[in-house]
Amino acid sequence: MPQSAELVFHGSITAGVGAFLFLLLFIVFLMPFFHGIVNTGGIIGAALSGTLSAAFFFHSLTLRLIGRIASTFPGKLLLIAATVLASAFAVYAAAVSVLMYRAARNSPGGEDTTLVILGCKVRNGKPSRMLRRRLDTAAAYLSKHERTFAVVSGGKGNDETVSEAQCMKNFLTAAGIAPERIFSEDRSTDTAENIRNSAVLIAQTGLPAEITIVTDGFHQYRAALLAERAGLRCHSLSAKTSWWLMPTYCLREWLAVGKCLVFRSR
Repeated sequence: MPQSAELVFHGSITAGVGAFLFLLLFIVFLMPFFHGIVNTGGIIGAALSGTLSAAFFFHSLTLRLIGRIASTFPGKLLLIAATVLASAFAVYAAAVSVLMYRAARNSPGGEDTTLVILGCKVRNGKPSRMLRRRLDTAAAYLSKHERTFAVVSGGKGNDETVSEAQCMKNFLTAAGIAPERIFSEDRSTDTAENIRNSAVLIAQTGLPAEITIVTDGFHQYRAALLAERAGLRCHSLSAKTSWWLMPTYCLREWLAVGKCLVFRSR
């Protein structure tokens, strides 16, 4: 095979593999949409992976387009800027992922802690899949540590029939946890408010100020940042997250952590 033909052949294989891998990622990003889960991570992830899959599939056209852009000085600057930004985001995402992994495994040491269970979507008065797993994790811990109290934190969305806090308390009491061990914070609308309002409630009731946050593992690092700003020492109790939700929520969390670091009030 002539060298030029061989290069084209291997280039086609590489492009085909790239198109296939990004197509799979595109499908994974789409999966949450069919379960009513729509957020910035899913939207951006689906858009990027779909675009990259198409770019690899039509690799000849993509290369011609890049060549045309690079033929002008402004085009060169644009490509350099895009490359630098993409590389910087990849480094940032890797660093934050390591911090997220470590935070998810910061387990509590004993009973002298207050569980703070972060709310999630409520559907028809019942916990969603993600909230159910958080509650199962909290119920198992509370059943084992009978002197530990819990704060259930989450307000009522426009499409929810009860507040997330009330839904969580109903679930935990049905699981055998005494209602007097559960304190409700039902005004918060996001993670920052979850933490701030829970901190106020903990101070008012005299509960242990060293808290253990119950949420999904990918969420623990940002929750810990917010807890530290509220003057709370915290540990983590992480619920299991379905594999097909991880890309969507990890991408969303990378963006949310960046926002949290830049806008310290959130």
